[in-house]
Amino acid sequence: MPNSSSISQFLLLALADTRQLQLLHFWLLLGIYLAALLGNGLISTAVACHHRLHTPMYFFLLNLALLDLGCISTTLPKAMANALWDTRHISYAGCVAQTFLFLFLMSAEYCILTIMSYDRYVAICKPLHYGTLMDSRACATMAAAAWGSGLLYSLLHTVNTFSLPFCHGNAVDQFFCEMPHILKLSCSNSYFREFGILLVSVCLAVGCFLFIVVSYVQIFRAVLRMPSEQGCHKAFSTCLPHLAVLSLFLSTAMVGYLKPPSISSPALDLVVSFLYSVVPPVMNPLIYSMRNQDLKDALWKVMAKCVLKTVNCPPFPM
Repeated sequence: MPNSSSISQFLLLALADTRQLQLLHFWLLLGIYLAALLGNGLISTAVACHHRLHTPMYFFLLNLALLDLGCISTTLPKAMANALWDTRHISYAGCVAQTFLFLFLMSAEYCILTIMSYDRYVAICKPLHYGTLMDSRACATMAAAAWGSGLLYSLLHTVNTFSLPFCHGNAVDQFFCEMPHILKLSCSNSYFREFGILLVSVCLAVGCFLFIVVSYVQIFRAVLRMPSEQGCHKAFSTCLPHLAVLSLFLSTAMVGYLKPPSISSPALDLVVSFLYSVVPPVMNPLIYSMRNQDLKDALWKVMAKCVLKTVNCPPFPM
């Protein structure tokens, strides 16, 4: 069997056996990818170009949209290329890069979602101190900490994973280089090192989750004490999209990483990984734009500008 020094490429899971189904999967993935690019691109443009949206909540939403763009661009293009060209190969360096980028973007997104819960807590529970606690410097520092934490977390996992010897072949039972499936190829017995990294992951995940829970307990207590029905509605309208995005992210990721091995199968693993790596980047723009009137107005202005520029575009010279 090959070891890590002799492996020059990995084999990803084939999405279909027949050429017709492969092409069908390519077009489906292309449609999903373009929808994610359009949704997150519009949100990024709207937040960046409209001064009314230059607030902490939308600043963190911009970070979330950029992370979603990066996350889906890490996994889907290679899967689309494999389906289009009828291949399963990914180079060793490409697999390392894909694993690193996916872990980096997913962990940074979890940190950004945690910070967004703190932003809502300060806005609703400490409105008089909001301008002081969430000024531009504090927001930039928190965003940099989220991206930096994701970078360090991903670097730790990637170095640990690809420093192990691989003696169980090079076939990854997934449509992208997912870390748990890469570890299945390892024949290492370094349980202590793996336990230490797992402990770091659990502490980070549980710590962020508890922080989010405590923040929303305080938020709901404050909202229920509001005398104005309009104030309650406004508070819920800003919190519910974040809660929906957070629930989608956590539920799909927990199913992907915490499901019992006894119910694991290639088909189920493929569906679950698709749910947590592809669905959130596509759904997040829809969730945030449905109940947010300011964001919807900004998006309509962006699209109207694009249409006007297209209509008024001078004809191509012959």
